[in-house]
Amino acid sequence: MSTRRTYLAGVSDEPLSQPRIRQAFRSTKLLVGCYVGLSVLTLIAIILLRHHPGIVTDAVWGRVTIVVATSLLMASFAARTARGHRRSYLRLRLASGIMVVAIAVIIALPGAFPLWLKMEQGMCGALLTGVVVIVNGKRMRSAFASQ
Repeated sequence: MSTRRTYLAGVSDEPLSQPRIRQAFRSTKLLVGCYVGLSVLTLIAIILLRHHPGIVTDAVWGRVTIVVATSLLMASFAARTARGHRRSYLRLRLASGIMVVAIAVIIALPGAFPLWLKMEQGMCGALLTGVVVIVNGKRMRSAFASQ
């Protein structure tokens, strides 16, 4: 049996060891991992296509850089949340919700970004919507409720 490392502002092991909560952690980490992977692949693509100003604009560089940074932060939040860290859970809830709204704005803005980036952002938004649903679910909230 493995022991969990809890943080000063952490949650006890009991609620975190329930099978449904553990599955929620696995699903969350998988979705965030896919978000990181898609973000990094997009960054690689724009680096390779940097000499095509019709495809890779300054706005694309800025947006993709922000998305990669936030995806890495969310991966950190998800990992620490799975270890019972309450503040990371709150950060994950906030960051995922804010990013879903930001993505919706990016997709809705006419002409600001190329269609291919809006499609990529739509895929990121779908992944993060899954994270939002899981981390704001009743079971997850009750596991991190103040005791």
